[in-house]
Amino acid sequence: MKALVLGGGGREHALVRALSLDPGVRDLHCAPGNPGTSALADNHVINVLDGLAVTELAARIGAELVVVGPEAPLVEGVADALRDRGIPVFGPDREAARLEGSKAFAKEVMEAAGVPTARARVCKNPGQVAEALDAFGAPYVVKDDGLAAGKGVVVTGDRALAEQHARECGRVVIEEYLDGPEVSLFVLSDGIHAVPLLPAQDFKRAYTGDEGPNTGGMGAYAPLPWAEPGLVDEVMESVVRPTIAEMSRRGHRYQGLLYVGLALTSAGPRVVEFNARFGDPETQVVLDRLATPIGSLLQAADTGALGGITSLDWHAGAAVTVVIAAENYPTDPVKGDLITGLDAAEAVEGAYVLHAGTAWSGARDLKSTGGRVLNVVGTGPDLTQARERAYEAAGKIELRGSFYRTDIAEKAALGKDLGQDPQA
Repeated sequence: MKALVLGGGGREHALVRALSLDPGVRDLHCAPGNPGTSALADNHVINVLDGLAVTELAARIGAELVVVGPEAPLVEGVADALRDRGIPVFGPDREAARLEGSKAFAKEVMEAAGVPTARARVCKNPGQVAEALDAFGAPYVVKDDGLAAGKGVVVTGDRALAEQHARECGRVVIEEYLDGPEVSLFVLSDGIHAVPLLPAQDFKRAYTGDEGPNTGGMGAYAPLPWAEPGLVDEVMESVVRPTIAEMSRRGHRYQGLLYVGLALTSAGPRVVEFNARFGDPETQVVLDRLATPIGSLLQAADTGALGGITSLDWHAGAAVTVVIAAENYPTDPVKGDLITGLDAAEAVEGAYVLHAGTAWSGARDLKSTGGRVLNVVGTGPDLTQARERAYEAAGKIELRGSFYRTDIAEKAALGKDLGQDPQA
């Protein structure tokens, strides 16, 4: 199989890495990719939001599978353009991707499908915002209705901050606050059948101890030793299958990845959000644990063949990823600084580095180009050793002004209570 991955972040490097380990994938490409993907695939510089440019590249290289990494190309209809040309693609079409592109639409679908979620109101003006904040009370949960790269949500007890965020966004969804730990569940869907992957947990706040502003994610781990054995089956029955069926009823076959962000409340699992693509940084740990070759799985979502897959194989042990972020992330990340120490990090047993926001500076030097710069993945027989390896490797990387959280998977490794903010 010839495969093309669209995107250039840590999620896409993880996808490229997983595909490179699949013996059924003989030719691998990435657009635009990054210095990390260039070691495993041929990078191509194109605008991934341009459906014509993407289809022309896919046709030229003879791609038998195109994997759309980021959300923006899906919302722009790139998957539609590929399917119109008869090119297999992993990713929902434009209308189905509205589950991520519009939180108001997602709430509408959940209500119609009977999916358990937080009560919410769609607000378009300050008066509606004030009424919704009064109705739900603090902590206030205010979400930008559109795409915001994982940073459009404010969870705060500060009424003024909640109102400010609503003004800056324009159209928002205001929800009741959901307590309980967070879980991310990725599900492969061909529009009829659905296959769950391994649940994971990510960390949204910028700083150790769940302090600081909301980010796109500062780390993740899998598996979840504390999760109830029947959790995945319950979510598949109460959330995933009804959602896919409701989308089909509306004439939008959901083919690709459905990301279910959950809060495990005292009343049971509740959906915090849907995404239409692999989550970042959970992908980095989930795909590390996946032993079943990934290429045919993703292709089956496009061909309608997921019904023939009864189970997936997983590597024993655990994986932890730690995000190294640039100075001033997420508000105004500093870019262009030199990165060193990657060889030393890669030399740590059971650890490796995925590129998220990097570029070549000259022939051999690496520089930072984004807020989340690197993902350091540690693996081991349990979470304790996976954490140790991830942090040992992260400590060998030098990037002026950078930082990372020191508590990724700490509570889970110690068997402690996991009461963290699921909507932060």
